Amino acid sequence: MRDDYQQLVDEITAVLRAPATLENRDFALIAFGAQDSEDSDDTAEPALDPVRTRSILQRRSTAAVRAWFEAFGIARAQAPLRIPPDPAAGVFMGRICLPVRHRGVVHGYVWLLDDGHLADLELGDPAGARDPRLARAMETADRIGALLAAEARAGEELGELLRDVLTGPPAGRDAARSGLRTALRGAADGPLALVAVVPWTPGTGEDADHPGLPHLPGIVAACALPGDAAAGTPGASGAPGAGLAALVRLRAASALDPARATAEQLLRSPRATAGGRGPGRPAPRAAAGVSAPRRGLEDLPAAWQEALAAARAAHADTRLGPVAEWSAIGPYRLLAALPALPPDAAVRPLLEPAHAELARTAETFLDCAGQAGRTAQRLGIHRQTLYYRLSRVRQLTGLDLDAGEDRLLLHMTLKAARLGPPGR
Repeated sequence: MRDDYQQLVDEITAVLRAPATLENRDFALIAFGAQDSEDSDDTAEPALDPVRTRSILQRRSTAAVRAWFEAFGIARAQAPLRIPPDPAAGVFMGRICLPVRHRGVVHGYVWLLDDGHLADLELGDPAGARDPRLARAMETADRIGALLAAEARAGEELGELLRDVLTGPPAGRDAARSGLRTALRGAADGPLALVAVVPWTPGTGEDADHPGLPHLPGIVAACALPGDAAAGTPGASGAPGAGLAALVRLRAASALDPARATAEQLLRSPRATAGGRGPGRPAPRAAAGVSAPRRGLEDLPAAWQEALAAARAAHADTRLGPVAEWSAIGPYRLLAALPALPPDAAVRPLLEPAHAELARTAETFLDCAGQAGRTAQRLGIHRQTLYYRLSRVRQLTGLDLDAGEDRLLLHMTLKAARLGPPGR
């Protein structure tokens, strides 16, 4: 289907004699056309436009670019729009935006760089006459819209099957797994990995017809999950946030690179956020987790728990994130599997906000295997300062930092407090 998109974009480029770019509703690049210099009135190549160049190289526009273009009403447009240049926004050339719609729903946009030779193009309106060239381009855009709509429907069906396999009642999982295996054909045999992205904002309001399921080459199925199934990060109001599960095809069972690359692309999506969390509180940072590789679909529920645990660890410890692999999260593999428990009574005083620096010092000291020199260097403090802080830790907790069991208790409690309970 990607070849079909490229062919249609090339048709628009040829008809209007202007480089065309196709992006989906979330501004992820699908295809782009390059104008043949032999067809151009000028022999010189057009000046590079930073926004277009970044979109092609990174396969996605930034959230700021998306907001700038959406301010012109492109998500509601029924007819082509002309958008002026704005060098301050990195838009050095004007654009003509062809909304890609199907049955009244916008599924994407075709962008045309206007270096001046499209100035005479009559845009018209949905019910009026247009330049014949533009009419042909819009007919092609409608064909693109039908393809995108069909792909979205197929993706939603796969997503529903994946959701039932991961979180559905046990009685229905076998049927869902069988349906998913039939739909995926040979890809179902693997190797595969699951990627969890939390939080993930599903479509609402005008976006209700767009569940926000990503269409990236390595993803064979994806589904958005509610907070109770994607517990691990906070939502906009402190409730568990929705998450995204993406089943990714690997080139080899020993290489998770495709899954990591997919996770990094997903984190650049504007949907990888839960919005604001109230006055003066920043939006939750999105993070992603990658499960261990799997062969076939039998063990996907366990793989989903691994991916979620890795995402929780990436939230808890910035040294692991923003993408963490299950195999690399160390003690969080165990802690994420435990039920929510109150902190140990001895360590609880250390977890009070007033003692945050002491808790960080104790955790770093234990991370460094009790080596004072490494700890002081990592914290950027003098050894005497470190020794003073550790003495305060002993006074607050009553624990002996020279005793292995006490050190283990303190270390695990501090790590568990950093991880937080599921759905925190």
